[in-house]
Amino acid sequence: MPRFTLLGPVQVIVDGAPLAGVAPRHRAVLAYLLLNAGRVVSIERLIEAMWGYDQPDTARSQVHASITAIRKALRGAGGGELLETRAGGYVANPAPGQVDAQEFTELVAAGELRRALELWNGEALEDVHANYVAGARDLWHDRRLSAYERLVEAELAAGRHGDLLDELAAQVAANPIRERLTGHLVLALHRSGRQADALAAARAYRAALAEEQGLDPGHAFTELERAVLADDPALRLPGAATPPAVQPAGPPPPAAPRRSFLPYDIPDFSGRATELERLAGGHEATVVTIDGMAGIGKTTLAVHAAHRLAGRYPDGQLFLDLQAHTAGRTPVDPSAALESLLRQLGVPADLIPATPAERSALWRAELAGRRVLAVLDNALDTDHVRPLLPGLSDTLVLITSRRRLVDLDGAHALSVDVLTAGDGTELFGRIVGERAHDEPDAVREVLELCGHLPLAIRISAARLQHRPRWSVSYLAGRLRDRRRLLDGVSAAFTVSYEQLSTAEQHMFRLLGLVPGRDIDACGAAALAGVPEDEAEDLLEGLLDAHMLLQYEPGRYTFHDLLREHARSIADDDGAVLRLLVYYLHRARAAMDRLFPDSVVQREGIPQPASPVPPVGSPEEALAWLDAERSNIIAAAVHGPEICLGLLGLTMRPYLDRYVHHDDAVTLHTLVLQRSRKLGDRAVQARALTDLAWTHWRRGEYGQAEEYAGQALEACEEASERARALLTLGNLALRRRHDAQAEQYLKRALDLTRIGTDTWGEAHVLGILALVLDRAGRPDDARRHLDLALALHRKIGNPAGEALILNHLGVVLRHQGLPDQARTRHEQAAALYRKIGNPAGEATALNGLAEATGDPGRAIEEHTAALTLSRASRNRPEQARAHDGLARAHLALGHSAQAREHGRLALDLYGQLGVPEADEVRAFLEHAG
Repeated sequence: MPRFTLLGPVQVIVDGAPLAGVAPRHRAVLAYLLLNAGRVVSIERLIEAMWGYDQPDTARSQVHASITAIRKALRGAGGGELLETRAGGYVANPAPGQVDAQEFTELVAAGELRRALELWNGEALEDVHANYVAGARDLWHDRRLSAYERLVEAELAAGRHGDLLDELAAQVAANPIRERLTGHLVLALHRSGRQADALAAARAYRAALAEEQGLDPGHAFTELERAVLADDPALRLPGAATPPAVQPAGPPPPAAPRRSFLPYDIPDFSGRATELERLAGGHEATVVTIDGMAGIGKTTLAVHAAHRLAGRYPDGQLFLDLQAHTAGRTPVDPSAALESLLRQLGVPADLIPATPAERSALWRAELAGRRVLAVLDNALDTDHVRPLLPGLSDTLVLITSRRRLVDLDGAHALSVDVLTAGDGTELFGRIVGERAHDEPDAVREVLELCGHLPLAIRISAARLQHRPRWSVSYLAGRLRDRRRLLDGVSAAFTVSYEQLSTAEQHMFRLLGLVPGRDIDACGAAALAGVPEDEAEDLLEGLLDAHMLLQYEPGRYTFHDLLREHARSIADDDGAVLRLLVYYLHRARAAMDRLFPDSVVQREGIPQPASPVPPVGSPEEALAWLDAERSNIIAAAVHGPEICLGLLGLTMRPYLDRYVHHDDAVTLHTLVLQRSRKLGDRAVQARALTDLAWTHWRRGEYGQAEEYAGQALEACEEASERARALLTLGNLALRRRHDAQAEQYLKRALDLTRIGTDTWGEAHVLGILALVLDRAGRPDDARRHLDLALALHRKIGNPAGEALILNHLGVVLRHQGLPDQARTRHEQAAALYRKIGNPAGEATALNGLAEATGDPGRAIEEHTAALTLSRASRNRPEQARAHDGLARAHLALGHSAQAREHGRLALDLYGQLGVPEADEVRAFLEHAG
């Protein structure tokens, strides 16, 4: 492994000899990287270091050439791993003891001053030339002199003043205005009995200082000069100590006081058992980062953990507030932080070095061999704390920050979330007392209003504690006005907001306007009008700053109080409209992929002004729609009243197939209201037919009939009139008004064929077949179903295909062909399962159960149908399942179960207002 020398000529030493062939410019680049070891150095910084303002046009290519040459030389010397290329530039990572300058710093920090000074072989960076060299050389010369001064101080204390005189005099001659160095010479001369020479040296220093800088010596030097003149006994060496063998016996010296600078540990600390367990052990890291949003309780947790762990760290418990998130304060500089930490360790002020690198080295050296716990609170970022990290040590450092310190190598990360319901209740109760136990429901509401954020809980509980006439319910009522909550936490949020970049601040404000619960990078890009990759970078930055939360990969959301804060400072520049338009066009792309059979229905939607991200597959389309459904509906409800009709047209097949009937009613009602306001009869008619169909699917037959009747009056398009008639035909069939049903359905069939509406024709044929079957015309019913099945397959509509297979099963069962019927129902169930339609699958399972002659199997299949129909809120199929279960249980002699299911079926059929209610009532009378 090569060794690098900087304290003299810059050389790469291999097997004890300098490596030849490394040009001076390359050695200058290498030296700069080694002086900044462990830190990424950008190419721009390297160029400035080499040439300053006088940069040649070829500066960048010269630096690249130097890096290439250095790497080639190092590979040949066995040091190819030294240089790494990072995203921001280059970094040198030498091993311990590989660079003499680094070793010098470590030896000085460890107090091995003579060994440190022996590393020098001339002036630092002696034979290289670059813009940075003069300043670096002066800095290292100062460090060398500081180490020499400390060594001389130790030698003087040991009584070796006579041995120092010649070397000291030479050093003072070379550095005539170095006050501490001259002071050592004056003291050495005085202790050697040369008082006159000592005073002469002092006068020479005074004259040189006055001539060069126009200054007088400092107080310490003046006092030394006075003491020499007075031959003060205090300047003499203390007498020899009494040998240990003859020292008088006595009590042992008192133990050094334990150094603890930890703040007060609040007595009402609550919860955080999991986090405390992780902090107490189970990891080998000496550095633990605790991150979380403002008000989450990071400092409280760190201080509480430090108090609990204090016994493991007997050499001290330190605490330093770095003030990165303190309103009105600037973050504590790492150099100043190191000074504070060293003082807490007991290092005298006059022994703390001046430069940050030396302080960092001394900090690591002081921690070596000690068991110390240090809490570094309120850190800004990784660079803020990296100089404060220990070396190889048994020290534990707890760092708190509002930003995730993701690039702090070797650290154990702990992200703190809001309190659980139990922990929040415990905290609130500890502060408030008995009133909290008397109103548990009100306490739960307060915690939910606070978003389980500890700071908000503490503020609310403290307010209640100081108002004895308030009840918890009264407090909850006040907190429903979110502004009251924000008054307490907005200051903390504001500090976090101000530390964001301008672009992140803009994105944060816009996200406060989003009506939905979360957003992805594509949606955020549309919201802000920026490219997707830029939006994702901004979202990730906000996530790292704990201004956003992430519960699912790729999706971002707010804590409720942060959302209110963002909304309170936001101005809508058209952002929500951009988001709504994006939802429309992306939903259309998803629908075209998921429902290719109905593409023609969406051809009237204008193309987007700018491209939307493509949807690659039906699975991707469904996943996107499932993720964004609630957000799209929220944007329709709370956003601008623009393009609602197009959104309703786009979303209706998805909302229907996947049984999102509540959302469908919400959206289509909005479309109806908007279209009536604008006088748009075509959109109004479509909204009425959509509402009629949705209410029919929910088993709300009265409302379905009302909307379908209104739709017939408003409709001018053949396809929409056909849909309204189809709904009315379904209702009539359900009520067993077969003649009326046939009339509606034949009119609908004519309209679908006039309008070449294949999708509508197939659906009408399927329902008309059931009417024909019930009229005793099974062959006509089979022909209609065969044609409907062919049409659905032609247009690629698997849901329609499954529907017709179910109808075929019913007709075949009525024809006395139960095995063939079960086959069709099984095929239908498989198709419904494949496309993710639980309501349709429940229908198929009920059909399977009705086609079996085995009551036990019927119970299994009706039970499965009941589970699916409950999950999909399909009341007609729930009633059908209970009806079938009642009959199957009675066949097995289970009278109690039969009556129970019969009563449930009767209740549901009664709500639906269908004739099956009378049949079940008769069944219950028969069952007793």
